[in-house]
Amino acid sequence: MRHQTRRGPKLFLRALFAVLAGVVAFFVTGALDEGASGLDQWTMAVVLGCAVLIVQLLVDFGERLEAVQESQKWRIQDMKDSLTSHHMEMRAAVDESFAKINAATELYSKVDGSVLRSDEVTRLVLGYTKVGEQGADIVKAFAEEELGRLALLMENLGNGTADCPGENHEWLIDLTKCVKRTLYATSTSVDRDFWSSEPARRYLAAQETAIKSRRVQIRRVFLVDDESEVTGSLRQLCERHGKLGIDARIAVRALLEPTAQMNSLNDFIVFDGELSCETEPDIRVMPARTTLKLTREHVEERVNRFNVLWEATEPTPERDPEPEPDEGRAVTHPAGPRQQP
Repeated sequence: MRHQTRRGPKLFLRALFAVLAGVVAFFVTGALDEGASGLDQWTMAVVLGCAVLIVQLLVDFGERLEAVQESQKWRIQDMKDSLTSHHMEMRAAVDESFAKINAATELYSKVDGSVLRSDEVTRLVLGYTKVGEQGADIVKAFAEEELGRLALLMENLGNGTADCPGENHEWLIDLTKCVKRTLYATSTSVDRDFWSSEPARRYLAAQETAIKSRRVQIRRVFLVDDESEVTGSLRQLCERHGKLGIDARIAVRALLEPTAQMNSLNDFIVFDGELSCETEPDIRVMPARTTLKLTREHVEERVNRFNVLWEATEPTPERDPEPEPDEGRAVTHPAGPRQQP
């Protein structure tokens, strides 16, 4: 509507200008040629007016054509820029997708090439994906927390050291399930109450399985400060270990050689001579932190410390069996002793 309103006055002005040109041509023709007839004057007026109108329309058409060409030029340029930007975005998206695919392929190639079980890694990923699709918000948050803890544990194990607050019983049990050759352990008063707990039952059951099924050699030294701490309950604990096939001994620090006393530190367990699991007490002599250490130098040093303690102790003496009836003792019958021939 607005375009038609602007177009009306322009067309009226062009027509008016053409009429004026015709009128001027009419009078100029009569003035220049006194013998010209009225028909000639009208002819010249009409021709000149039409010519002026046609020229105006041609000029307007040229301007409009130039404007259209300029508009099309800018439109084509915008389209090119848009296509270029879209192409770059698509290329970046494709490159990013291929980079993710390459990263995933490289990751799974490393998993397949490692000694770890790739099917368990796949199972972990699929399980985490399933939780993300179907789990509630609290379940998703919990899954993310556990996955982050597992990822941190893997990273720390790769760096040679991993730890956690408190006493991690699950680490002990899982490592016992994985041990293949030897398990050397010390036990101080820090974990004395542990042996009457439910995790201790599972821990000893895992050790018994390792001894019977994989022939793992398990040795444990119970460390006490003086002889007064060698109680009947401690001896019973050693006997309980012995019934499971565990070689257990009691070491009294006060009776050890100086070199052995220097080697009596916090609780530590060496698995297969390759990993040391250690418990650090707090000021109240309670388990404050559990640490896994894999560096060769540290593990070898712990094995040497245990060997010094082991050699400085003696096997726990077994209790004397109850006396049995003497087979050569005379048997008394109601009628009196039996006469010998």
